[in-house]
Amino acid sequence: MTRTILAFLLCAAPAWAQEAVNPGTGAVLRALDKLNAKVSDLTLARGTRQALGRIEIELAECRYPTGNPSGDAYAFLTIREAGVADPVFRGWMVASSPALNPMNHPRYDVWVLRCTTS
Repeated sequence: MTRTILAFLLCAAPAWAQEAVNPGTGAVLRALDKLNAKVSDLTLARGTRQALGRIEIELAECRYPTGNPSGDAYAFLTIREAGVADPVFRGWMVASSPALNPMNHPRYDVWVLRCTTS
């Protein structure tokens, strides 16, 4: 029974979780302030954070497919709102599928564009 469950979980894992990846030095993110329709592109180094309006975005890691740095990047982000103890988002975002694990916020939207390699 345990082997059957394990086999199912391995088959059900997303394709990006099974391919060979390289770590990026940072990530390029795009943010939208829905209140004033302002779009901003942010470049964050791994382990850094940046404020944007009332939110602060922290990049823990960015990964991309081996041999394809402009390919499907995914990044682990923590996004906090000023004055709120719990993060409004904490998890992996995938560049090619931003709706897979979106940040749900009434004012801001953030998504990953690509990893940086230098």
